[in-house]
Amino acid sequence: MSGLVKDNIFGSSGSIIAAAGGLSWQPIVTGSTVTVSAGKGYFINTSSNACTITLPSSAEAGDQIILTDYARTWGTNAITIDSNGLKFQGETDDYIVDYDTSGQAVNLIYSGSTVGWTPASDMVSALEPVAPNTQKALFAYGNTSSSNVSLKNLVNSSGVIAADVTGVGTARTYQAAASYGVDTAIFAFGSPGADPYHTNVKNLVNNSGVVAADATGVGTARYFLNGTGYGVGLAIFYGGRIEGGTQYLSLTNLVNSSGVVSADVSGVGTARVSGAAVRYGSSGQALVAFGYTGSQISIKNLINNVGVVGSDITGVGTARNGLAAASYGSGLAAFAYGNTGSTVSLKNLVNNVGTVGSDVSGVGTARVHPGGSNYGGDKGVFAYGDSAANGSHVSMKNLLGNNGVIAADVTGVGTPRNAPSAAGFSISA
Repeated sequence: MSGLVKDNIFGSSGSIIAAAGGLSWQPIVTGSTVTVSAGKGYFINTSSNACTITLPSSAEAGDQIILTDYARTWGTNAITIDSNGLKFQGETDDYIVDYDTSGQAVNLIYSGSTVGWTPASDMVSALEPVAPNTQKALFAYGNTSSSNVSLKNLVNSSGVIAADVTGVGTARTYQAAASYGVDTAIFAFGSPGADPYHTNVKNLVNNSGVVAADATGVGTARYFLNGTGYGVGLAIFYGGRIEGGTQYLSLTNLVNSSGVVSADVSGVGTARVSGAAVRYGSSGQALVAFGYTGSQISIKNLINNVGVVGSDITGVGTARNGLAAASYGSGLAAFAYGNTGSTVSLKNLVNNVGTVGSDVSGVGTARVHPGGSNYGGDKGVFAYGDSAANGSHVSMKNLLGNNGVIAADVTGVGTPRNAPSAAGFSISA
């Protein structure tokens, strides 16, 4: 017979389930404070906020408490331990005890009044969840000079763009797209036309590339915004414009792994439109860069793996708007094309710590408002756009290799159009 036997006063027989270390594991803690008890284990989820943990005010030698980083976010939102009048590693509770390493677990044992609570271990799990590589992508929506369109073009794992498929939700332009949920995608917001100028509709895309019907009411209606994946199976929409009043917006909407778009979060960096956003790094980070505030700008904002947007960082390549971005390689990304007052043909590579490199020119036909996405596991694709910012819409693609090199134009890949958006879907080649 194995397991923890306690006060079996009835002499009952039968199976006894082993209790790990005699601990009773408690519900996940999401609040900013919690008081814990000996003989219990706690999953501390700091995805949304830091947490202060108050230990018992009295303890006996051998009392044990385990705290573990539920969502690997202690590095962003740390835990603080209040030893509640008892000592912690020999120091009084006047001392500040923080644990701020993602993936950490702390096993606390009370040793007695001289030293107090002592970490028997405070190990870090080396495992970082890594999403499977996205193999396929799609471009959808946009404007053909004469009208906004409701169509999509699928991209296979070899970078071949398929023929048009029409009737995929409300025809619109200047919407945003992002991958979410490992092998699905979302298109949201945009401009249906002169009236209304902007919408808050979304269309989910399954792992077969089927675009679902419109779902409305997903945050502030707007257009000229950006979207990207971040974290594990999550996405974020950033910025945008509304007609009248405050035209340029500084807000985000997070998307969970089921495709639910959250309420607006405001005040996140410089209000702007028409930049680009993309994932980078190995731990779910992303960044948004460039854009327009009344003039073209050259700034970036890093986005951590829980969707928090960092402050502005200036001077990241030639100021421009109307560009696109795509991931490539292992944790790398590229921004390409755009408008500086005229259309340009240049790229800026992003390394795996979010540093945006200097301009590289001559990467295919200069154009504004193309779409960009990853595909094929470690490659990217840019397609469509306007070659002169005056209605010269193009039907071409440029593949982005896993070495960051953008290939020559390939023409005739679906209906010429401006301002589609693109996202990866499907982990099956």
